Amino acid sequence: MNEKLIDAWNKMYEKLESWLDSIVVNLPNILIAVFVFVAALITAKYTSKLAKRILDKSRLQRSMKNIIAKFISILVVVIGLFLILGILNLDKALNTILAGAGVAGLAVGLALQGALANTYSGIILSYIKHIKFGDWVETNDYEGEVIDIDLRAVTIKQVDNNLVYIPNKLVVENPIKNYSTTAQSRVILKCGVGYESDLRAVKKLTIETIVNNFKAVKNKEDVLFLWREFGDSSINYELRFWINSTSALEVAKAQSETMMLIKEVYDEHDINIPFPIRTLDFPDNFSLIKDEGSKSENNT
Repeated sequence: MNEKLIDAWNKMYEKLESWLDSIVVNLPNILIAVFVFVAALITAKYTSKLAKRILDKSRLQRSMKNIIAKFISILVVVIGLFLILGILNLDKALNTILAGAGVAGLAVGLALQGALANTYSGIILSYIKHIKFGDWVETNDYEGEVIDIDLRAVTIKQVDNNLVYIPNKLVVENPIKNYSTTAQSRVILKCGVGYESDLRAVKKLTIETIVNNFKAVKNKEDVLFLWREFGDSSINYELRFWINSTSALEVAKAQSETMMLIKEVYDEHDINIPFPIRTLDFPDNFSLIKDEGSKSENNT
């Protein structure tokens, strides 16, 4: 038994000694490999910055420029790894890695199916011009300014300054409402006046109010005024006009300003804006006050 242990120990010692000899012999190669690896990282960093500077002169979107710069930096690192394998005489290991890359790639692809879908969608979003940095968009029930598009998600800053990160796949697969694709946005407001009102006078007064208070509205033809229906307590209309803005927040502010202006001018001209009123009809013999006799009985 002792002889077997001694023999096993001798074999292990010989193996460790051969490894040590290999390390010593290949020490220059190892140092060169470490140097190449560090140089590859540094080169990838500066190559990425240089690529961004060159791409800044193009008309590509900023998100697309960032993606291209990242891919270039990754390519530089991969080239450095191939050089390191060659320096360490691991060509056979490289062939083995490449042979197993197909099976490993299939397994990784199935495991990271959602992440890869977001990456592919991020490339699509970076290439198309329907959505870009600074646009005010509405998608997946969220609305705000696009401040970032990367390989994982689209970052939207909402009106309350909160950030929403929407996966790229959801943005690509669902409708996108982009308020910034045109130079103007339409303000739509609904209101109603009493049945006793002069409808032609109300229309004229409302249009004049809009023309006099919004610079983008040059004349009366720029304001669309439509009577819509005979409501329960009012005759309702719809008002539409354009403003020089692509932000949904500015549209909301214009709607708010319009409401205040219309209310003020209607009050000046005694035009009533009705509100729902409930009328209670009591029977003739109904009384909320008890008679004196019942009060005295209760007191006794």
